[in-house]
Amino acid sequence: MKKTIPYGHQWIDEKDIKEVGLALRSDWITQGPKVEEFEEKVSKFSGAKYGVAVSSGTTALQLAYTAAGLGPRDEVITTPLTFVATSNAFVVLGAKPVFADVKEESLNIDPKEIEKKITKKTRALAVVDFAGFPCQYDEILKIAKKHNLLIIEDASHALGSIYKGKRIGSIADMTILSFHPVKTITTGEGGMVLTNNKEFYESLKVLRHHSILKKPQKGTWYYEIEEPGYNFRLTDFQAALGISQLQKLNKFIQRRREIVRKYNRAFGHIQEIITPPLEPKGVKAAWHIYVIQLVLEKLKADRKKIFEDLHKEGIMVQVHYIPLHFQPFYKKKFGFKRGDFPKTENYYERAITLPLFPKMTNKEVERVIETVKKIINYYRL
Repeated sequence: MKKTIPYGHQWIDEKDIKEVGLALRSDWITQGPKVEEFEEKVSKFSGAKYGVAVSSGTTALQLAYTAAGLGPRDEVITTPLTFVATSNAFVVLGAKPVFADVKEESLNIDPKEIEKKITKKTRALAVVDFAGFPCQYDEILKIAKKHNLLIIEDASHALGSIYKGKRIGSIADMTILSFHPVKTITTGEGGMVLTNNKEFYESLKVLRHHSILKKPQKGTWYYEIEEPGYNFRLTDFQAALGISQLQKLNKFIQRRREIVRKYNRAFGHIQEIITPPLEPKGVKAAWHIYVIQLVLEKLKADRKKIFEDLHKEGIMVQVHYIPLHFQPFYKKKFGFKRGDFPKTENYYERAITLPLFPKMTNKEVERVIETVKKIINYYRL
């Protein structure tokens, strides 16, 4: 049986393992000084004043939405082309999702579509840097300012990406990062909220730890809570892994971009049957994923068949993502249906995510290229 190549994979080396071991031998197992160090280092790298590390990218989203005060009377405009957590995390607070279609070139939310969806109930824009491509923040910032809206950026794909000279993490009111194993760096599970707003920062810290407020004047043991909070803390040994990984972030992104160049050269010659992704102008992407779109009109097989054939060859491709408005919950609860967002739907029917991760060897990259070409050419009309 052929060795499989996953679509994404972590790269843990001996230094990472050593740093985790040292943390485990320390006096701190749960949140401690390593978490604070990790927050400071990621914030500095990203150009943000503050960072709050948490247990996952999803909990980072929920903390940010909670700190923003979102609730049942609010609407949040977001993209239907994202992982379910982007909207689930504010829906559980009672806020209503309002989807705006994407731009075909970047697959990010279209600012013109955002403008069409704004109402008196709109409180925030939950934008997503799909595949690591930053959104059009010049236009989005203008819209937010004009309508007094918060920008909460799901940058789970985009740590290390740059938009017109600014690092992701320094632009939005709050920016969410994920440290899942397939992301640019990992802490196993983990996430972070970045912000330049001190009020949000203080609120995020309190919410992360059950909303506990210490009252030492009443006794060193004494605490109060003024609102419900969560236990969304990250551990010190996870943070130790994150600190070690962060030192390799630029190298990881460089390798991702090398692989992308190889893919682009290979698939650029067959654009009549495959549409490769293009990096927008003014952007330097971290390239979390590499998604091709099949020109199905010129193939005698659908995406499902090609997907399955690639898996049989050991190329473990994926699809990012099933549009949110296709999900039964969103259809039943909010009345969304197929046909609502044609650009997102057209993309989804054609999309396949190819393997892309720093530890891929050149031999594995070539194997992916040759296998994709072989299968696509077999089904060419």
